[in-house]
Amino acid sequence: MNAQHDTAARKLRLAVRATLMPGFTGFATPQWVLDLLQDGLLSVCIYGQNVSDRAQLTELGQALQRAVPGTLVAIDEEGGEVTRLHYRSGAPYPGAAILGRIDDVAYTEEIGRRVAADIRSAGFALALAPDADVNSTPENPVIGTRSFGATPEGAARHTAAWVRGLQAGGAVACPKHFPGHGDTTQDSHLALPTVNVDLATLRARELPPFRAAIEAGARAIMTSHILLPQIDPDAPATLSAPILQGLLREELGFTGVIVSDALDMAGASDEIGIPEAAVRALAAGCDLLCLGTATEEAGLREIEDHVLDAIAAGRLDSARVNEAAGRVRVLREKPLAEPAVTAAAPAPDTAEISRVAESFAGLAHARAWLAEYPAARVIRVDAEANMAIGDAPWGPFASGAAELLPAAAAAFRARGVRAVSGAAAADWLTSDSAGEASSGLIVVGRDMHRSPAARSGIVALRAADIPVLTVDMGWPADPGVSPGYADLASFGSSALAGAALLRITEGADA
Repeated sequence: MNAQHDTAARKLRLAVRATLMPGFTGFATPQWVLDLLQDGLLSVCIYGQNVSDRAQLTELGQALQRAVPGTLVAIDEEGGEVTRLHYRSGAPYPGAAILGRIDDVAYTEEIGRRVAADIRSAGFALALAPDADVNSTPENPVIGTRSFGATPEGAARHTAAWVRGLQAGGAVACPKHFPGHGDTTQDSHLALPTVNVDLATLRARELPPFRAAIEAGARAIMTSHILLPQIDPDAPATLSAPILQGLLREELGFTGVIVSDALDMAGASDEIGIPEAAVRALAAGCDLLCLGTATEEAGLREIEDHVLDAIAAGRLDSARVNEAAGRVRVLREKPLAEPAVTAAAPAPDTAEISRVAESFAGLAHARAWLAEYPAARVIRVDAEANMAIGDAPWGPFASGAAELLPAAAAAFRARGVRAVSGAAAADWLTSDSAGEASSGLIVVGRDMHRSPAARSGIVALRAADIPVLTVDMGWPADPGVSPGYADLASFGSSALAGAALLRITEGADA
């Protein structure tokens, strides 16, 4: 009898373990992860802090596959600002918002295939992407250029295309953040945002991209840590059965794996802790729990024990855990077809760089200004990036941009680049104001309308009669509208977007 009990307990623990997707610290897989992958763990997630360079990351992913073939290694690779494969150089892809502006679904699908080739060549199978959120407010601090657009129709069209391309390339897509993180002004890494909309609005605005992703064959969908009080006033989406079971499973008909957003984020666990968030996420309908960047073995064991205690106490049904584990096992054991090409995707050519440049808002004005001020200097406005993006290099300052257009990058640097970060307006003016007044200044930043320092600095420059061209590589409020925080707006700051800006500043394609 005791042997039977021990066997049942062991099977249940392995089922719990199969639902967990830990992260780890360092540039190599720690032994405890390798041991658990041999003992019921099915998935791990790689983060920016695990990356020293592309060669090391590729070795990390391939070593995991050699150690435990078929491991479901997940990576946050959106092909834009959020990149892990190119975390130290910037991504050679346009990013979602630029793809939405170009509005060529065949091109978006091609980018999905390129990302698939890229991640598969490095040993990864599950892309925690694309971002299916409708970015309905420019004040959004965490989505912005990660979104394909501000309309449900556009976001749906390109979400589906990206999913089709990625999965045709042999990777697994995981659109996020259900049921939609676009209408927020808070970052769920740091707080619990509230989206106070009714079900009709949610169905019309937020859900179409997810419906399109499901119809395109997405095998996983990631949740969001946002509170929708008109649908469930008691729990964020990740912990909400009415949202995950009611909307995602029953209304949209999704039968794949529901992946939680990282449970170490404040929106999920700030008040209750990660182990309890894991219990509630499983009860609500999540199948695979993303645990965050630095779970470590002790943390994973604590989560396992807490989930098992919740089952013993009757707070969580063991059948729900077994159902979740079963879905994850199917995802791991039935991968998509092998991609035709296993080598990393080729670098963009000059035609593609020019195509991206043509999508920028305010291009005609910028070209005319640059022709008038060919010796304009550069101010780089640094602001703290959100935690999803991390400290990846951006825009024309990324090494990846310089590699795409070396001569243009050299000419850009020759203008003289002065960096400011949270500086007072007076600090933007140098002692050589007269020189700046004659040569002009190109001010390059991201989401500058949301930064008091950036706004005051631009106002100070203009008050000093210094000619200014503002270049916003984020999601601007009103590109080209006075007071001109975005005379030129790229809607993306990947290395490819940076190369497109370099091409514009050197006068190419004018």
